[in-house]
Amino acid sequence: SCPAHAVSFARDGGGDRGRDYDPSRRHLVSMLGVAVGGWALLRIVPRAHHPDPHRLRPPGAEERALLSSCIRCGACIRVCPTHGLQPSLVEAGLEGVWTPILVPRLGPCDYSCIACGEVCPTGAIPLLALDRKQQTPIGKAYIDPRICIPWSGRGECIVCEEMCPLPEKAIVLEETTSQDEAGEVRILQAPVVLHDRCIGCGLCENKCPVNGEAAIRVMVDPMS
Repeated sequence: SCPAHAVSFARDGGGDRGRDYDPSRRHLVSMLGVAVGGWALLRIVPRAHHPDPHRLRPPGAEERALLSSCIRCGACIRVCPTHGLQPSLVEAGLEGVWTPILVPRLGPCDYSCIACGEVCPTGAIPLLALDRKQQTPIGKAYIDPRICIPWSGRGECIVCEEMCPLPEKAIVLEETTSQDEAGEVRILQAPVVLHDRCIGCGLCENKCPVNGEAAIRVMVDPMS
């Protein structure tokens, strides 16, 4: 051995030298995790207090009753003949994740269909007689004149009026004028929604020929 004791050996710490427990570092990592999780929740939860106006429920389904009764089985989504019923992601807030919503751009609510009410095992979607279902509003259709073809003066289009399935149509036509690049004034037929008749089936939105977002969209009735 070294007589001057100039050489010594430290006890092996198991190879973790330089990685000692640092409570401040662990706390920082934990706080970052909480912050990220909280931010994600805040992105979702406020929608429960400020509902998405396009959060459309199946006919007859009342929001609070659906949220408390729906077991997220997906039966209604599977039987929807138009594929318009889709699972909600954030549209209905955190508590509404995976509950059914109607997305008319993907598929309207078939005017002659009550399948979702027939298969719902809990009554979250009530089983309505067909004649009652055809009078039960899902929402109301609203036209955006900025992108509607005739209202914006870009040409003729009456597709939504033609597609409305109601015996007494909820969409009627009125005359509007448009001036082309040559200065010639044209008379166009433009659609107007009669909200006292509209049941929000979404067929008009589904068939609207405007690319991307439709010029006519169904929204939750603010009076409901």
